[in-house]
Amino acid sequence: MPTTYRPYAPDQLLLLPASLKEWLPEAHLAYFVSDTVEALNLRAFHARYEGDGRRRQPFDPSMMVKVLVYAYASGVFSSRKIAGRLEEDVAFRVLGSGNFPAHRTIREFRQLHLAEFSALFVQIVQLAREAGLVKLGRIGIDGTKIKANASKHKAMSYGRMLEQEQRLKSEIADLLKQAEAQDAQEDAQYGDRRGDELPDELGRREQRLKIIQAAKARLEARQREQDEKDGRSMDDDGQTRGPGGGRCKRAFGVPEDKAQDNFTDPQSRIMKTADGFQQGYNAQAAVDEDSHVIVATGLTDCAADVHQLLPMIEATMRNTGTAPAMTLADSGYASEDNFAALEAKHLTACVALAREGKTIRPIDPQRHPATQRMAERLATPEGKDHYRRRKFIPEPVFGWAKQALGFRQFSVRGRDAVTGEWNLVCLALNLRRMQRLGWAPA
Repeated sequence: MPTTYRPYAPDQLLLLPASLKEWLPEAHLAYFVSDTVEALNLRAFHARYEGDGRRRQPFDPSMMVKVLVYAYASGVFSSRKIAGRLEEDVAFRVLGSGNFPAHRTIREFRQLHLAEFSALFVQIVQLAREAGLVKLGRIGIDGTKIKANASKHKAMSYGRMLEQEQRLKSEIADLLKQAEAQDAQEDAQYGDRRGDELPDELGRREQRLKIIQAAKARLEARQREQDEKDGRSMDDDGQTRGPGGGRCKRAFGVPEDKAQDNFTDPQSRIMKTADGFQQGYNAQAAVDEDSHVIVATGLTDCAADVHQLLPMIEATMRNTGTAPAMTLADSGYASEDNFAALEAKHLTACVALAREGKTIRPIDPQRHPATQRMAERLATPEGKDHYRRRKFIPEPVFGWAKQALGFRQFSVRGRDAVTGEWNLVCLALNLRRMQRLGWAPA
């Protein structure tokens, strides 16, 4: 008896229209993202397109939101790749429903609505809280370094800027002299000419000088701001004074020679990572222990975490409407000011005073009373039990972002834009997590 195969006729036309609901398994993430986005308030996304009848019909914002959120939840971050997936990937085609926006449209929509995506992240946290997924018994706070959309080789130190500024000024002056001499020679030989032509070399050097001077001005402005925060000032004689009135060696508002600025993304900073020094940002997350849902996010251009403890707890309280019963953080967040502020706000936390395996330095109870009380709490059995849970709360989330999704570099530039993209990443992670926890949008 000859072998018979299941029917296979790739050229057969469908006699009835296909339903998008039949293209993917019922429990597929794409359907979950679609149903969840439909349950959210998207008025802020629609607001940009209201009141202009002359505009060509834009793509439906709800479709664009679904596609972008699913793309990030699937580890696809490039607008070109997202546009390609809309043509080739079944899940993307289900969400697009016959729409194929170009990669420029996708990129512009993401850039225009990064603030709205941040607000959408808060909506998701509130939904998780109302559904009982987020209990806020214990939260873990931590930070991770993520590469900026800029190369560290496009940065220059302040000392190098001073050298290059003088060199370029000298070269421009020499080129101007050469141009004047050539003009005089040609005027004598050929008569009058326009005289407004600039040598190509002069134009390039002038442009380079402008870029360096702008970066130098940014560094000086940041240093002046920091000096003011640190209590430094400049007296009438031009002498820089410290908080106690003593003289400072460095002039007010003048950066250290090693201070750097990046020409591509000036708001990013050189930071030490496991892969060496990288141009990047410090992304923060507060994570609920029971659900591993991210309840608050933050982002800073400072490599140190110490100034992020209170802002992250306050963001958690804003997003969820309640304070966590216990906050856990590593030694990067430890400081007397932080501990005193926690006590003043009646917030309970266990924050390590030294890195794992390192000896805690002797504490002066008179100068650092809040630190002494934190050490005493950490020494109790209850404190030890709390703190040993820390690494199991936020660190898996960063592993999911970097390993499962492959998110290791931002696609946008500038601190505000990067903050919005980090919220989009955390929004996508939360939806993946909520689906696994069995939550379904009403």
